[in-house]
Amino acid sequence: MAKIKQNFKSVRFRLFATMCVVIAVIVLCLVAINSVVLESFYLYSKTNTVKEVYKKINAYYNSSYNSNSIEQELRRIAFNNNFDIFIKTNENIIAFSTDKDLYSIMNIISGVESKKSESSTIYSDDQISIEKVNDKENNISYILLEGILDNGYELFISIPAVPIEESVQISNQALILIGIIILLISAIISSYISKKFTEPIVELNDITNKMAKLDFSKKYRIIDTDDEINELGKNINTMSDKLEITIKQLRENNIELEKDIEEKSKIDDMRKQFISDVSHELKTPIALIQGYAEGLIENVNTDEESRKFYAEVILDESNKMDTLVKQLLELMKLEYGKREFNNKTFNITELIKEVIRKCNVMIEEKNINIKVVSDEQVLVEADDFYIEQVVTNYLTNAIKHVKEVNGVKQIEVKVEENTENNKIRISVSNTGENIPEEHLEKIWGRFYKEDSSRNRNDGGTGIGLALVKAIMNNYKNDYGVINLENGVEFYFELNKPENI
Repeated sequence: MAKIKQNFKSVRFRLFATMCVVIAVIVLCLVAINSVVLESFYLYSKTNTVKEVYKKINAYYNSSYNSNSIEQELRRIAFNNNFDIFIKTNENIIAFSTDKDLYSIMNIISGVESKKSESSTIYSDDQISIEKVNDKENNISYILLEGILDNGYELFISIPAVPIEESVQISNQALILIGIIILLISAIISSYISKKFTEPIVELNDITNKMAKLDFSKKYRIIDTDDEINELGKNINTMSDKLEITIKQLRENNIELEKDIEEKSKIDDMRKQFISDVSHELKTPIALIQGYAEGLIENVNTDEESRKFYAEVILDESNKMDTLVKQLLELMKLEYGKREFNNKTFNITELIKEVIRKCNVMIEEKNINIKVVSDEQVLVEADDFYIEQVVTNYLTNAIKHVKEVNGVKQIEVKVEENTENNKIRISVSNTGENIPEEHLEKIWGRFYKEDSSRNRNDGGTGIGLALVKAIMNNYKNDYGVINLENGVEFYFELNKPENI
């Protein structure tokens, strides 16, 4: 229904309807003019004809023609013009009549004279009078001329008016029929013309609608016709091109501006976060350094061994502060996308074995059984420096929290292919206690410690898992932690080399 209403409002329909209405009005006007003018013109024409006939008849009687010649001429005139001519002398003797039934003529004359019939004067002068007579009794109409010839004879000429009325009706019917045919033909022609005329307008409307939606892909098809619509199409194409270029430039500038704003916002956030983290985490080491330094200055302990212990504490806390600040800076760069990765193809199994070798002292101290489940060569594509940090964080975390379960204290490092997404999955699991469900998501935050009773002797900074999270987010790879039946498993995924 909405589409039909839309079509009725279209230029094409309006043009089509206007042309059809104009043609219909013209036909109706012709019928009206024919009804009014044709009869008047007919009366005007017949009036002039009977005048001329009157003059001829008067001339015949004034000439030297004999009565037979005059009668023949009068019959010829009556036949040619479909007249009834009646002439009587001064003594009411019939001098000539074209109708064998003399009573019909006399009835007409008597009807007019007795006013039994309605009449209207068409023309009148001193010699003749022309009237239109409507005989209601016999339901006939006549044009009647009554005149006096120069010789004193009375002349009557009657013309039946019925044929003209019938002619008007017939001609009106013919006009209506012709009008209907013309209207149908015009409707077809109008439909074609309106379609051809509105096609470029519809196309231009479609183009401007797309332009309003910032779609500049459609252009007007330029034709050879040099008219206003073609010129409008050229101008719209030019405007579309310029708008497309301008909007593209605006978008590029807007993207650059957004990047600059985002960059500035990131830097501000990074600076605020860094200051907040450093100020929070450096309170304890600074306080320790300050306390032990004051003890040295005030010679709280005079023996060499105590002073050496104080100095070692200050040095140890300074190293921890240095490590913390470096790790925080690295974490900030990773989280805010400021670190570029030097990706390359390397053997992840070899890297894992190297990390285990570095942590071997701690493994042996805790008497941990470590197991590596992997092929000799598993190639991955990543930055080996950061992946080593991930593996190291997982492994040292497992070493700290491993406990004996069923007589076994074990860490297992497994490398396998994830067939679902065609990536390499590395997992580090240890026997021990599970992580409470409410802590599984929180442990990835910076400085979060599951065990609040842990002391500073563990040596952790509390941002190791946060670094893992930042590194994996940069690679857009999966990572996480799972509680096992007898322990915990940490895992992450790496991309396989593209050429393999």
